[in-house]
Parts: sequence; structure tokens; C-alpha cells
Amino acid sequence: MSMKTKEVIKLLEENGWIYQRTQGDHRIYYKKGARRPIPVSGKLNSDMKEGTLRNILREAGIKEIVKQKENENT
Repeated sequence: MSMKTKEVIKLLEENGWIYQRTQGDHRIYYKKGARRPIPVSGKLNSDMKEGTLRNILREAGIKEIVKQKENENT
């Protein structure tokens, strides 16, 4: 699975994550009740590394949502 950084940000925002601040080259997103904020790094049009993407989706609790969307597209 490959996604661009801007697609990951859109997915986070659609699921209630809110942009909080920028720290260096990381955009920090938070959600009330979440264990911790999620940092998203990288240029908006660049592909996110597989491991980074997997960790962000797992931490955000939206990994299953992405799998469902992939199944719908096939």
C-alpha cells in the first residue's frame, strides 16, 4: 500500500484528527481521547514510507478503514 503524505493527512482529518502545530518538518495531529499526538512528516506530494504509514494508521486506529476502502476499489 502506498499513499502520499497529503492523502494520509486527509484521512486523519476525515477521522477526527486535528492539526495542532508544526515542529521542524513534522505536522502534529491530535484527537481528544487519543493516547498521544501523531506526527506526520514529509513533503505533501511525496510517497510515505511503508513502515511510517503503517505506524500512523495503527496509532490513529484507522487501519481497518483503509483496508475496507482498498477492498471496495478492487
